[in-house]
Amino acid sequence: MKVTPKQDVSLEDIKEAKGILTNVAYKTGIVHNSTLSEMSGNSVYLKMENLQKTGSFKLRGAFNKIAHLTDEEKKHGVIASSAGNHAQGVAMAATAYGIKSTIVMPKHAPLAKVSATKSYGATVVLHGSVYDEAYGEAKRLQKETGATFVHPFDDPYVIAGQGTIGLEILDDLPDVDAIAVPIGGGGLISGIAISAKSLKPGIKIIGVQAKNMPSMAESIAQHRINTIDGMPTIADGIAVKTPGELTFGIIQKYVDDIITVEEDEIAGAILLLLERAKVVAEGAGAVPVAAILNRMEGFKGKKIVAVISGGNIDVNMLSRIIDRGLVKDGRKIFIDTLIPDRPGTLWRLLNIIAETGANVLSVTHNRSTKDVAIGYAKVELELETVDEQHVEAIKNVLAKENYNFTLL
Repeated sequence: MKVTPKQDVSLEDIKEAKGILTNVAYKTGIVHNSTLSEMSGNSVYLKMENLQKTGSFKLRGAFNKIAHLTDEEKKHGVIASSAGNHAQGVAMAATAYGIKSTIVMPKHAPLAKVSATKSYGATVVLHGSVYDEAYGEAKRLQKETGATFVHPFDDPYVIAGQGTIGLEILDDLPDVDAIAVPIGGGGLISGIAISAKSLKPGIKIIGVQAKNMPSMAESIAQHRINTIDGMPTIADGIAVKTPGELTFGIIQKYVDDIITVEEDEIAGAILLLLERAKVVAEGAGAVPVAAILNRMEGFKGKKIVAVISGGNIDVNMLSRIIDRGLVKDGRKIFIDTLIPDRPGTLWRLLNIIAETGANVLSVTHNRSTKDVAIGYAKVELELETVDEQHVEAIKNVLAKENYNFTLL
């Protein structure tokens, strides 16, 4: 017998999902952060879904969806498309139920997420450059195999599973004023908005998207679903071109505002979380913090929860973000200069740098490049500095000592 697909989500659905997820998903902690609170003028709490099993909230929705499959559907297995986190959630849930899972991921999905998905027992197919192309391939394979497609966001059981986060937030912090939530396709914020608004109608639900891929923000602004090509973003987990139909309607009804944040703001939030909060967040998980620090000036003296939706960041990407953030804050600089190619000149340069208090991280000394005149050597320095004032002091000293240099 064919079951009519469920097309709505209620508080009771979310409460049922909470029961299904007992002993499956962690009830992740809500941690107050004094640094973010001082910087924003609010009392900021972090909902630590980066510490969830598989490293993100996605397990909740995937497990709830698979739990509702019929025995016949389970025989044919499941298929999904994902940039990484949904993939791991579906793979883990399917393996727990002893059913086959196939995940289609974009070709450029972080290697750590691809490896983790395979480790949970899924067959991984790499296809396309972005999520939407992987989605198209997954739907094609689904028709060939008869497997059940587990949508990453536009499915009522998935939304209900994600909504359990809202129940947990209000259980632990009933006087919360606002919740800031990442938005890609909209499944996470839809579930949280339904559960939170149903229990506390006055609460503010703020969605956050990367400005490079603002598909839901533009769709809501224009009152219709739009497909946005956008640009690459370090928040790859929310890089969705086309919002979901079900989630679009829920967000229209329940979400108070959608904010977009710049790439530098996301990178800064990742670095700040890592250094000051000791929290590893992927780009998508850091966007609520980026919004609280840079785009929520209207909130002062409020209790705000930032949903850190995931921590599955590629270590190479993290390294690049750290370097870029340090340079932006004046805590690392790269200097390119020419010196006479004779004994003692490199020592003299390094001694001048040392006297400023900068720490030399690396030195490249090259006399053989074609842009260097005979009798000179090119020196590239990587320096650890304190702040912008320290950088200015180094520039002034080098200029005073008649060095021609470039900051890279």
